[in-house]
Amino acid sequence: MDTVRTFEAAQGWPAVRAALAARLPAAELGRLDEAVAFAEQWHGDQRRPAGEPYLEHLLEAVLVLVDGVGVTDTDVLRAAVLHDVVEDTGCSAAEVRERFGPRVADLVDWVTKPEPADGQSAAQARAAYLDRLRLAPEDALLVKLADRLSNVQRLDTHPRPEKRRSYYRETVRTVVPLAQPYPWFRAWYAAWAEALAPLDGDEG
Repeated sequence: MDTVRTFEAAQGWPAVRAALAARLPAAELGRLDEAVAFAEQWHGDQRRPAGEPYLEHLLEAVLVLVDGVGVTDTDVLRAAVLHDVVEDTGCSAAEVRERFGPRVADLVDWVTKPEPADGQSAAQARAAYLDRLRLAPEDALLVKLADRLSNVQRLDTHPRPEKRRSYYRETVRTVVPLAQPYPWFRAWYAAWAEALAPLDGDEG
């Protein structure tokens, strides 16, 4: 993975905030402070599959958007911080809308995987969610691409071979096509797919 850029946020929000200070005005950083505090409140002690604090993943997505793509739109960055708060905590979409406004709430909604409908399996619901992303507005796609980048950038270290295979294949099949209109993401995912291609036949 030497040729694929990775994004790290293990030192937490103060370090990420300091890194963003050269790119974003103080007032915009203040708006991000609020989103980070909200995410911390709701995600609490949640951990990612590899054991890192949940907030680390959210901040990686922000770093991807700012340092990788050059996004400075604070609503998009706040949506990146909040993108899992409805899906993975008890927070409601209405609470996000009340606190952060309709634009942020709509972006979060686009990237929130819904519960399966009646008669629908979890796999079918996931497939429908990924298919719906083809209709998403550009800002929502940027959030999704940053989210998935954080999830897959170190996929080769995932402890479960079957998860490595299935997530690699799903990303190549459904997410890489979404990256094609965006030069930075297109290049990153192409390099990533090539570097991690052995995962496709990984037997552990």
